Amino acid sequence: MLSTDFLGMKLKNPIIVAAGPWNRDGKALHRSIASGAGAVVTESIVSDTVLDVRPRIACDEMGVQNIRLYSDIQIEGWERELDIAKSDGGVVIASISAHTASELAYLASKMEKFGADAIELSVSNPMMESLEVVASHADVIYDMTKEVVSNVRIPVIVKLSQNTTNITKVAKAAKKAGASAVSAINTVRGILGVDLETAQPALSTYGGISGPYIRPMGLASVAAIAQSVDIPICGIGGVDSAKHALEYIMLGASAVQVGTAVMTQGHGAIGTIVEELENWLDAHGLASVEQVRGKALANMKSFDEMKIEPAVSTVQSVPCTENCDKCLTSCIYGAISRSETSVNVDEQACTGCGLCTFICPAKKLKLAW
Repeated sequence: MLSTDFLGMKLKNPIIVAAGPWNRDGKALHRSIASGAGAVVTESIVSDTVLDVRPRIACDEMGVQNIRLYSDIQIEGWERELDIAKSDGGVVIASISAHTASELAYLASKMEKFGADAIELSVSNPMMESLEVVASHADVIYDMTKEVVSNVRIPVIVKLSQNTTNITKVAKAAKKAGASAVSAINTVRGILGVDLETAQPALSTYGGISGPYIRPMGLASVAAIAQSVDIPICGIGGVDSAKHALEYIMLGASAVQVGTAVMTQGHGAIGTIVEELENWLDAHGLASVEQVRGKALANMKSFDEMKIEPAVSTVQSVPCTENCDKCLTSCIYGAISRSETSVNVDEQACTGCGLCTFICPAKKLKLAW
């Protein structure tokens, strides 16, 4: 039911554990595989390792800011780490990062020799401004991707950034250069917050924001790429449930990556997502994930295609949530009121904005015309 063919790699499910410190070495990668992941991506491998700053990770209820840069394992050390990771037959994708096309190609050929099943090009690290510029320039992405593709026989995935003016243009360049797939999106440059009493930012520099904060951006990026480029997509950003995974898949992703959820909830999050995904498919009488891939794209329109309909909020026959006035307080048009027995909508005042249909926990309000 969950088995997925992703770039010729046979995955037991479409849930891939993303690049990050939770996949820092062979033992950690093996743990992610043993926890139920269909595949894993190594922490980004570089030619010259750097020392970690402390602290480097901050979080709140909506996500994480992370300023860890790359793997601290030397290139040759990854031969042993990949052996450990793949000791029980797991699928391992090597994430690599570099400033030049030739350096990327060198790293890719090394990882292929060491046994990696695919390569992911990390060219959008939000902590390094020069790399962020790389991710924004389709011509540079084309040159880098082409050089790597020319030097390896395994699939090459290009990891794209939301911090660019036209992500579909970059995806098209990656495909033209021979990339097998793209993954979207990487973490987004940001600051998690500031302590008002000390005036201290959560971390003292800009970093990569991940988790629920960036899911809407990830979903939009995947949908835009799926609508404009015929290339497999791996969706990334804020996935911590089967619902989120399915959202990406319904918008065109062939597989999804999970990272922040593993860091904040532990490796048990992987098995939970996989189990939820299987249960959802079973409950809907579906035999495979492929049956829902891209299904939501048919309901996506450009803004110009949106019709101006005489829709207004209507009251449904379900009971209200006790002691709840969310629809009343949030209606910016003053169209909703309450009597002793029911909620009422003034159709003359209602403009059909739709906010109340989302904010009502009981789903008592629905747009109709």
